[in-house]
Amino acid sequence: MRGAMPRPLSLLLPSIHKPHNTLPSLLLFTRSNNCSRALAVAEHESTDDFAENFPLEFHRVSGKIARKLSEPNARSQHEDRDYKKRLREYSSLLHDSAAKGSLKEGKLIHGHVIKCGLELDSHLWVSLINAYAECGTVVYAQRVLNIMPQRDVVSWSALITGFVAQGYGSDGVCLFCAMQREGVRPNEFALATCLKACSMSHDVGFGKQVHLEAVKLGFFSDLFVGSALVDLNAKCGEMELAERVFKSMPELNVVSWNALLNGYAESGDGQKVMHLFCSMKDMEKKFSKFSLSTVLKGFANSGYIKAGQVVHAMAIRLGCALDKFLSCSLVDMYSKCGLADNALKVFHRIKDPDVVAWSAIITCLDQQGCCQEAAKIFNLMRESSVKPNHFVLTSLVRATTETGDQRCGESIHAVICKYGFESDTLVGNALVSMYMENGCLSYGSRVFEAIAHQDSVSWNALLSGFQDYESPDQGLRIFYQMLLKGFKPNMCTFIVILKACSSLSDVGFGKQLHAHIIKHSLDGNHVVGTSLVDMYAKSGCLEDAGVAFDSLANKDLFAYTAIITSYSQAGDAEMALKSFRKMWLEGIKPNEFTLASCLNGCSPVATLANGQLLHSIAVKTGHLLDMFVSTALVAMYAKCGSIDDAEAVFKGSVLRDTASWNMMNGGYVKHGLGEKALEAFRMMLDEGYVPDEITFVVVLSACSHMGLIEEGKKHFSSIKKIYGITPTIKHFACMIDILGRAGKFTEIENFITETKLTPNALVWENLLGPCSWHGNIKLDEKDAEKLLELEPKMESN
Repeated sequence: MRGAMPRPLSLLLPSIHKPHNTLPSLLLFTRSNNCSRALAVAEHESTDDFAENFPLEFHRVSGKIARKLSEPNARSQHEDRDYKKRLREYSSLLHDSAAKGSLKEGKLIHGHVIKCGLELDSHLWVSLINAYAECGTVVYAQRVLNIMPQRDVVSWSALITGFVAQGYGSDGVCLFCAMQREGVRPNEFALATCLKACSMSHDVGFGKQVHLEAVKLGFFSDLFVGSALVDLNAKCGEMELAERVFKSMPELNVVSWNALLNGYAESGDGQKVMHLFCSMKDMEKKFSKFSLSTVLKGFANSGYIKAGQVVHAMAIRLGCALDKFLSCSLVDMYSKCGLADNALKVFHRIKDPDVVAWSAIITCLDQQGCCQEAAKIFNLMRESSVKPNHFVLTSLVRATTETGDQRCGESIHAVICKYGFESDTLVGNALVSMYMENGCLSYGSRVFEAIAHQDSVSWNALLSGFQDYESPDQGLRIFYQMLLKGFKPNMCTFIVILKACSSLSDVGFGKQLHAHIIKHSLDGNHVVGTSLVDMYAKSGCLEDAGVAFDSLANKDLFAYTAIITSYSQAGDAEMALKSFRKMWLEGIKPNEFTLASCLNGCSPVATLANGQLLHSIAVKTGHLLDMFVSTALVAMYAKCGSIDDAEAVFKGSVLRDTASWNMMNGGYVKHGLGEKALEAFRMMLDEGYVPDEITFVVVLSACSHMGLIEEGKKHFSSIKKIYGITPTIKHFACMIDILGRAGKFTEIENFITETKLTPNALVWENLLGPCSWHGNIKLDEKDAEKLLELEPKMESN
């Protein structure tokens, strides 16, 4: 759309007394709801003297011309030749002004024609229409046609061409309808132009009617009409019909080939592009840079890198490899095939690259994750004095978002403001996403407010910041505002807002969203359905999660992973394994997350046989070396009592992290192998892994079981002093357990006093056992009183 619908043509021309065959109001046509948008552009020129005086003055002169036409021709033959020569000179001057795009010059010539009171012939009328249309002022061209005494197919075609050239496809179609209503028979040029208008507006229905008209008038075999038909059907996705028209054409030119090639390229059908390309080569057709560019686009969309390199070689042989237009296509092809280095080599060979070339390479580097390189190229662009467009700036913001470099992002934001793109929708959306991704919610909100024309993408970008951070409830309020402002939520909106509901565990609002999803017919979408499963599961509604999962028409790996994870986290190992078996029987191979989730579900209930089955599947599917899977296997074997198997898996794992070491050490401690746990801890430190809170809980537990009081004290002291970790209540409880097992109760009391330990049930629970073992009845009774005071409802207390 090009903004709001302007006033109809009849309101713009109140002073024109139209002749009997003048153009009727476009509002009368059946297609009028899409018409006359282009005329809004001309309304801004109403202050121009010529625009104000033109209709009235031209009406006066046209009346004089009409009277002259009814009088006998008093000119001699010699004068008549001079007169026609003069008209031709005016036509030639108008043609030159149109070629230069000089509206001012065209107006001066037109004014001179009016001043001289010349009797215009049809050629000069058409020249006037062409001049105004090609200078971009289609409303003046429209006014000339309105007062033209006799309108023919040439004058109509000139006006339609002007509208189409300015990008007003729907208006071009409406004018074609108006021409037919006047009884003017279209020629092949008018038909081809109308088909182009249909192609621009993606109006394949009306295009088919024009197709029938072309057959009826005998112009179907015309080269231009046929090429336009191929282009229309290809751009509207009717590839079968486009190919049929193409094959039925008696003569083919480069335009026809390019139209069909472009259709297959856009649809990503690399095989068809390859076939057509080979056919052109076999027929020894001359390849233009546009043909090669279209072929490259097809190979890029299909990932045919070898074929793309063949085209590159052909371009070098034809001497057009350095052409800016073709170079951009080569950069795009190498980019989409993942060869950023090749794309850079092509770019660096372009002499004086324009903004399109700069945009292509920066977009390429953004898509390939070469963010630093994209920033360097942008700096080179600025040094070359080429002003960036919104595509360049958007790609640059996206690249910065990937790196998470907040300072760099703010610098780019400053550049955006400098060039005046802060209110641009595309750039603004990218900036909002960047700030939200980095957790700068207030900055992102301010950028959102500055966007001149917010769209659904803008709202989705804003919502994305309120799904994981501290205020997911704000996301619900933003969603409500979005609905109030009349924006229709799409798939991305529901995915984001469902995640916010998951963070809040707000199943009530989640159910309202579920109703909205059904209302918008998105309940069958597997991505939205998977988000629903996740939301219900995290809200503790496993039954609803199961219903949402069962309602999915196409259950993919992500949906199965979501439901398996839900059951595992809820401790329902049986349902987790049942879902896993169902997935396996449906031929869906698990990924590392599915296996890890299912293994975690097996661990608590000590289902060793099922765990071993999952182990074999991990080997079979090639996921055994994955860190998450190997850690889950270590945990499963350790909890199921097979510490040797756990150790074998751990030693065989290639990738490890602190969590992997913690899991193995925890297994050693649970099996009474404290010495091995401490030895593994020392190995962990030697290999450069940094311990965390859980690591020290495991280490202190090992010291407690082995009665290593001094070593326990040393490790407890290192938590804060060496590693900068603030000890938690679990660490204090472990230290009390170490001292309690050794019967050092006085030291325990001093420890509690010195550390100013707040009353906690875990601490007193750890002290209860040692008091009983060592017969410290007094402390035992105090311990029991504290436990009853802190947790009176606990049956064990």
